[in-house]
Amino acid sequence: MIGIATTTRIDDTGLDGLDPAATSARDATHFRAIIAANEAVASAEERLREAVRAARDAGDSWTVIGAALGVSKQAAQQRFSR
Repeated sequence: MIGIATTTRIDDTGLDGLDPAATSARDATHFRAIIAANEAVASAEERLREAVRAARDAGDSWTVIGAALGVSKQAAQQRFSR
């Protein structure tokens, strides 16, 4: 996934436009679970980028990296090249 947002301003969410008098309060469990999952995806994406960068620095080919990712060398190179 390219372009994962790791931070979101409250102004961008639309939550600031909700009227508390007209909006029923709900348990925020699912809301918090979504936030946590999104943060985990962003963290995993960064770890993946670091792993690919380390593999390239160690001399691994795009073919090997693509195989590890289950994609073609071209797809790996397009996604992760500098």
